Amino acid sequence: MAVRKVRDRIYSVGAVDWDRRMFDELIPLPEGTSYNAYLIMGSEKTALLDTVDPTKTQVLLDNLAELGVDRIDYVISHHAEQDHSGSIPAVLEKFPMAKVVTNAKCKNLLMLHLHIPEDKFMVIDDGETLSLGDKTLKFIITPWVHWPETMVTYLVEDKILFTCDFFGSHLATSDLYVRDEGAVYYGAKRYYAEIMMPFRNNIRSHLKKLAEYKIELIAPSHGPIYDNPQFIINAYADWISDKVANEVVIPYVSMHGSTEIMVNRLIDALMKLGVRVMPFNLPKSDTGELAMALVDAATVVIGTPTVLVGAHPAAVYAVFLTNALRPKVRFVSIIGSFGWGGQTINQITGLITNIKPEIIEPVLVKGLPTEEDLKKIDQLAETIFEKHKQLGIA
Repeated sequence: MAVRKVRDRIYSVGAVDWDRRMFDELIPLPEGTSYNAYLIMGSEKTALLDTVDPTKTQVLLDNLAELGVDRIDYVISHHAEQDHSGSIPAVLEKFPMAKVVTNAKCKNLLMLHLHIPEDKFMVIDDGETLSLGDKTLKFIITPWVHWPETMVTYLVEDKILFTCDFFGSHLATSDLYVRDEGAVYYGAKRYYAEIMMPFRNNIRSHLKKLAEYKIELIAPSHGPIYDNPQFIINAYADWISDKVANEVVIPYVSMHGSTEIMVNRLIDALMKLGVRVMPFNLPKSDTGELAMALVDAATVVIGTPTVLVGAHPAAVYAVFLTNALRPKVRFVSIIGSFGWGGQTINQITGLITNIKPEIIEPVLVKGLPTEEDLKKIDQLAETIFEKHKQLGIA
């Protein structure tokens, strides 16, 4: 990734990872990602804001060499996760005079994960400032976006907010700034859904805190820089709100076709009622797409056959994921087929304790569904529609 100038004596020096397709061995990256690091050269001191994933350390060092950097005074660490902090040891080896500037919790995590010596740290508190001469860094601690130690930095004179994971998007692009808002919106929403959604109450308070600042640029550590910061601020305000949409997400799996018949009937019935439906055939689906669909949906219906007296493992994983992501979904139901009995309903409802939805009467049938069984699916669609009408969204 080439060095690019953001503003006078402010440079993007990170790396684009065009080929990465999985993050944390969990999150698919269909568009790759970037590890953005920023160099700020004040009249007296120079600061590097975040580093890059260890796989791209040499890219970062080459970029610093291209700029002729012979001294770094401060390495600002917003977040201890290795895709941002993993190259700090290499930077400290190259620039031994540098201090790692971060909060106390992040310091402890960096010592734990990267074995950085304690004497290399400068610990700051919320609201504290650090002068680079003619440029001033102000640190704003924003815990739980998405680890307990996360923080952001406001460059006072240039009105730039450096946010690390906050407002990020897993998007490999040659654009320094947002140029395709549709593509970035999609990437940022997916990123929010997969990583930030469990912490939406924390984010709500952080947005209030950041509203006090005049922000001209938001520079995250994944994806392009927002030169229209209100674009992403407004998107986050919508995603973290309590508003839900007239949408039903149906994660499902079918072994011998019976559950799929029920799912298809439910899709048709909901469509006729004007409800937007998003089905996910779990063995063939991208979990990131499922997470995105959960951001706004009012209702989730799990479709599963019975396996060894419980739900299919793919359905269990989808329920576990939904519970972990804590979407604002209001209603949940279950449909599916069984052979001789089981504990599917108790199992699934026992896995959604975080979101505490209203449970709409499940429809489980024995064997291949009959026309009478399918009429119960029609009734489930009507019930969902009425619930949505009561919310004022249908």
